[in-house]
Amino acid sequence: MSGGYTPKGRVGAIVHSIEESVIAILLGLMTLVTFINVVMRYGFNSQLIWGLELTLVLFAWLVLFGISYGFKVVSHLGVDALLNLVGKPARRRLGILATLVCIFYAILLMKGAWDYWAPFAGLDATTGRWFPTGFANSRDQGWFETEQLPIPFAQTWLENTFNVGEPYEKMPRFVPYSIVPFAMALMLYRLVQCLVRIIRGEIDTIIVSHEAEDAVEEAGETLSKET
Repeated sequence: MSGGYTPKGRVGAIVHSIEESVIAILLGLMTLVTFINVVMRYGFNSQLIWGLELTLVLFAWLVLFGISYGFKVVSHLGVDALLNLVGKPARRRLGILATLVCIFYAILLMKGAWDYWAPFAGLDATTGRWFPTGFANSRDQGWFETEQLPIPFAQTWLENTFNVGEPYEKMPRFVPYSIVPFAMALMLYRLVQCLVRIIRGEIDTIIVSHEAEDAVEEAGETLSKET
């Protein structure tokens, strides 16, 4: 048994709906901003100066947020040649091993993500090469700004909180970069969830299997026959 995800309970359904809505909104905003820029460029010889940078930020948010969602719904692609050669008990043990490796890697990514983002927010990065052993005074980079992104709201609060009252001309970098530690933490959480699901026998791998491909092919054949 592998693949698929059905939210459990009302809270689970709400969280699942929020995640899908966030992904849809990010994708929709990317499409909208790009479309407006194309129309302005070829129809009015103008453009949104910040349009390209905003699209890049939205795309980064979509990818990083989507990684954890992919683990949640077991939709990541992977090589399952070895898994298909063994029985269900061995397949489950290999799934547990693979998930533990991914969790270890996610912990490393989480440390790196925090250490990268923290200075932009005026916070301290962690010490230790592999795992956090404490916090060290980092060079405050809260004054670093994006190239073109404007600040749509809370500019005074941002200046007073993260830039010692000095004005920001553009959006501070720590705002769009905040997705990096958040997404890594969410990915780690989803991987732990996957491990629990494998132990419980709900799934036996964290990658999508060929069963999904077979189901798509069968649905396509059925649709062809009906039409």
